[in-house]
Amino acid sequence: MRQFIINNFLFGVDDNQFRDEDSFLEKGLIDSTGVLELVAFLEEKYRIKVEDHELIPENLDSIAQIVAYVNRKISWKVTEEKFAATGVSRNQLSPLSR
Repeated sequence: MRQFIINNFLFGVDDNQFRDEDSFLEKGLIDSTGVLELVAFLEEKYRIKVEDHELIPENLDSIAQIVAYVNRKISWKVTEEKFAATGVSRNQLSPLSR
């Protein structure tokens, strides 16, 4: 993830001044077009779907937040696949498990 940010938004230069917890917005690294590029990368690389309601800073405003978000999405996807194998649909899952 860090290498993608460096290559696409820092022009390939890692000056060690950017930490994983730093806000993209506060640092001025990613604009709205950059967010679209980031989402396309996440969807392709991790085979997830970033829903419109998930396009919030809490999910995508730092490397650390992106990693946590992708881990949650992958975990949920695996859970859905396990339930699907048993014939249980997403709508039948408890809201607490979502």
